[in-house]
Amino acid sequence: MKPVEFGLSALGSRLVRPGMVCALLSASVLPVWAQSAVPAPSCPVAACVPSARQVVTLSAGATEELTQDQLIVVLQASREGSVAAEVQAGLKQAMDAALQEARRAAQPPAVTVRTGAFSIQPRYSQQGRVNGWSGQAQLILEGTDAGRIAQLAGKLNQLNVVQVSYGLSRGLREQRESALTDQAIARFRERAQQVAQAFGARSYSLGEVSVSSTEPGFEARPYMLQARAMAAAADAALPVEPGKGSLSITVSGQIVLQP
Repeated sequence: MKPVEFGLSALGSRLVRPGMVCALLSASVLPVWAQSAVPAPSCPVAACVPSARQVVTLSAGATEELTQDQLIVVLQASREGSVAAEVQAGLKQAMDAALQEARRAAQPPAVTVRTGAFSIQPRYSQQGRVNGWSGQAQLILEGTDAGRIAQLAGKLNQLNVVQVSYGLSRGLREQRESALTDQAIARFRERAQQVAQAFGARSYSLGEVSVSSTEPGFEARPYMLQARAMAAAADAALPVEPGKGSLSITVSGQIVLQP
């Protein structure tokens, strides 16, 4: 039997027997078969991905109306002059006299005394040149005894009252915040259980939770007074009246439903 001749470019003009052709064809098919033999994943793709948690965001709070128990009165001395040093000296003299009288009445935390802002600024003419100086110095009275503070503010007739404000003392705030926080947390847990049951969950677990406090209604109220014209009016107690506001605690966060 004569050998079979193949015109394959890769083999040139060489003579190849039939058995050799089968071996070559098998070798060329082998890589394709090896790729198709890779085993499929053991589980469906959807089953391999962890299920997403069922998370619900909610909030609850507790609010209480409180009477403002801390009075803050800001008094100010003002001076003007052509020389900055003279203005500063005038402010210092007025503040020293006021501080001496105020310290005698101080009794923390019912009545406390502290100094506030002290500033001197140049005055300018229409041509942009400095033609004088003006300065202000502040004295601040604050505490929980509103009657004594109002009486003291009326006696400091060398200063003008520029602002009166009310707020909560630290003691009252901490006391009421503690009680309100307990109430807000209890309401958050109660609402979380209701929400979980409404969604058909057996129970829930806590996620990220935050607790915050707000004081709507406790903003400072400005109270302006001009320089007293009569000594009798200067010695009178400052008219004050505390207001009310709402202290609120809010608990907000996430719960994870448990099937």
